[in-house]
Amino acid sequence: MGKVLIIGAGGVGQVVTHKCAQVPEVFEEICLASRTLEKVKNIASQINRPIRCEQVDADDVAQLVKLIKDFKPDVVINVALPYQDLPIMDACLEAGVHYVDTANYEPRDEAKFCYKWQWDYHDRFKKAGIMALLGSGFDPGVTNVFTAYAKKHYFDEIHELDIVDVNGGNHGHPFATNFNPEINIREVTAVCKHWENGQFVETPPMSMKKTFECPENVGTFTIYRLYHEELESLVKHFPEIKKAQFWMSFSDNYLKHLEVLQNVGMTSIEPVKFNGVDIIPLQFLKALLPDPASLGPKTKGKTCIGCICRGVKNGKELEYYVYNICDHEECYREVKSQAISYTTGVPAMIGAMMILKGIWKGEGVFNMEQFNPDPFMEALNKYGLPWKEIFR
Repeated sequence: MGKVLIIGAGGVGQVVTHKCAQVPEVFEEICLASRTLEKVKNIASQINRPIRCEQVDADDVAQLVKLIKDFKPDVVINVALPYQDLPIMDACLEAGVHYVDTANYEPRDEAKFCYKWQWDYHDRFKKAGIMALLGSGFDPGVTNVFTAYAKKHYFDEIHELDIVDVNGGNHGHPFATNFNPEINIREVTAVCKHWENGQFVETPPMSMKKTFECPENVGTFTIYRLYHEELESLVKHFPEIKKAQFWMSFSDNYLKHLEVLQNVGMTSIEPVKFNGVDIIPLQFLKALLPDPASLGPKTKGKTCIGCICRGVKNGKELEYYVYNICDHEECYREVKSQAISYTTGVPAMIGAMMILKGIWKGEGVFNMEQFNPDPFMEALNKYGLPWKEIFR
């Protein structure tokens, strides 16, 4: 058994805390910490076992170190903002504790998704004898493990990879984002990159679209090509991939609102003067939009996220699709959160479990696909994210 410190009390933090609490044989003690103590206590009140509640500023390394040394966790799960990855990693290094996150670091003043900042910590984590597991969400995270599983069991080489993320849910709001609005909008408005013939090719955001039919009657959706961070690590660790793309579904209503907000400057991350005060338009917009954690009781429908791999096995061409379908309403009944938070929070718990049980071992900084995918895939089936396969 082990002790886990969870940093972040948004929708994903809520799911992670619920799921860790469901596995007391692994997570003997749980501490949940956030800048807003009220959110922490609200989550703890939902769970029928003791949760230690703490207030911490995740930008403040000294505060983080003090909390870590006081609680003495075996692993820290970071589900705070991507801007806060590096200070939390710094604190884990100073305190000598394993680290898990769900999204790569990005600077506050630039919408840039890049693993270099965290990969540069490898030697320091190795010297400290501890492990950092990066991107243990769904995408990134499960999609990385799906790809590793496909390569291990079905392919000699994967030549093409399409990661497809469909959210068929409806929350009833004219415009809202299913996870942190600031991060969501930065992601979808950033320059698109896809991997082709040994390099990343840049195109305007969401300039490529196509229709995608989900299995199991989830529906048919328009999906748009975006850049997503797992592409960077997957083409590094599977260098035979010739083309890799990430696709996400958006409704016409979402895109219409987003276009208007962009046109009037509300998605900008450049500060502007308002009544003599510098404000970031996107941060102001975030304050106006519904809190993603509030969407749980209103959201209906399903998500469908998976990987389509094309390649060769024994000289023969093969196409393989592995995916998970998750129901928003079922997620809310279990953990009081919608499926977007659920599909991120469950893999974060499983990643920490892999470390605590000694199934995934290492000293340094690692991405998900660098480990044996089989035990993680088994845990997905056991803890709420069952997957299925289609061969073509």
